[in-house]
Amino acid sequence: MISPAEPYRIKVVEPIRLLPRHQRIEKIQRAHFNLFLIPAEDVYIDLLTDSGTSAMSDNQWAGLMVGDESYAGCRNFFHFEKTIKELTGFAHIIPVHQGRVAENILFSTILSIGDSVPSNNHFDTTRANIENQGASAVDLVVEEGRHPELEFPFKGNIDIQKLESFIAKVGPNKIPLGMITLTNNTGGGQPASMANIRQVSQILHHHKIPFFFDAARFAENAYFIKKREKSYSNKSIREIAQEMFSYADGCTMSAKKDGLANIGGFIAVNDDSLAVRLANLLILIEGYPTYGGLAGRDLEAVARGLEEVTNEDYLEFRVNQIAYLGKRLSEMGIPIVKPTGGHAVFVDAGKFIKHISPHNYPGWALAVALYREGGIRAIEIGNVMFSKHHPETEEEILPEMDLVRLAIPRRVYTNSHMDYVVSVFDHIIMNPSCIKGLQITYQPPILRHFTCRFKEINP
Repeated sequence: MISPAEPYRIKVVEPIRLLPRHQRIEKIQRAHFNLFLIPAEDVYIDLLTDSGTSAMSDNQWAGLMVGDESYAGCRNFFHFEKTIKELTGFAHIIPVHQGRVAENILFSTILSIGDSVPSNNHFDTTRANIENQGASAVDLVVEEGRHPELEFPFKGNIDIQKLESFIAKVGPNKIPLGMITLTNNTGGGQPASMANIRQVSQILHHHKIPFFFDAARFAENAYFIKKREKSYSNKSIREIAQEMFSYADGCTMSAKKDGLANIGGFIAVNDDSLAVRLANLLILIEGYPTYGGLAGRDLEAVARGLEEVTNEDYLEFRVNQIAYLGKRLSEMGIPIVKPTGGHAVFVDAGKFIKHISPHNYPGWALAVALYREGGIRAIEIGNVMFSKHHPETEEEILPEMDLVRLAIPRRVYTNSHMDYVVSVFDHIIMNPSCIKGLQITYQPPILRHFTCRFKEINP
């Protein structure tokens, strides 16, 4: 069968330019070798994140024109609320301007010092918001999810035995909620199966522990369930998503991913009293509960995006584009997380780069080289982002995997752009000395990867 092309036509284009190499060298040095600090107009192919970088549809753009900017009770909120309720089944929908605010409001409301939140893998902002409350973000992903080279269909599953042991160890009273990240971003954009979601729900509810999703990429997770879990092959993406949500008590969501919007998010819960507490805090830090820090037009864009994202043709191309890039890189001998996930290709920099010490951040060094050699902006998901320091010795404790994430914005780049990315990797393979180790010269106490600074060192 011929592989399907993009399920859309391009109506508006945005020019991009590749700076000369000497200018890219100047830009990365001026940014202290932190890709976050480079102006976006100086990036050729921007794979830093798939968050808020989607191309909106003509339907979404049309929705902006019917934005109701009333402070309270704007009509777009009711479309937003209705759309999410029909999709998730949750009773209360609380808009926020992005996912990390949803996390902050939820965790600052229900967590106390010494609590724990188990999940498959917590992503950076989730972990930071939990730890900022003096609680522990506990990763219980299955063993297969800890080995990038293994082919396993649901590497985002929670290890059931570990979950039960953890609950027995700390006690359910110290676990205000359990979570699953859909898809599992930190572990390579890997899905959780419906069977695993159902089993986790049963265990948590047996112990009277609420169950929440980080639902940023729920549609991509539902697509993988349809393709990899035989009993769901004849179900629609929407039906699968609705069943997933039926096993949970609530969710946080950044609508900047599978909401196909450039801003927005929400908290959804069933608990009436919790909803009141969340809404009261929302008013303090985000705004009135019918806008939550968003313009009415953005509420409309999210509502329409959530209606579009369950389209199977869209998801088919979306996931296959990720697979296409992953296959090309793998054929070149570049180690990646297998199988490819729903929103990004994750390069295993720890295995790919042998001449740089792990404490000189090979993943970050590869991301720097991608920009310097080809104008590509990517992000390290590894030794800079997730390392910790021993509380007594201050020794840096590195995570298990040092990955570089090539996050593909939705409906933005063609496969010709993917071919260009492959050509830059080919150049790097032929010129390994262009990857240089790094030392940190400045770092903040939390979420250091956003603003830390480096200097390059000789191998």
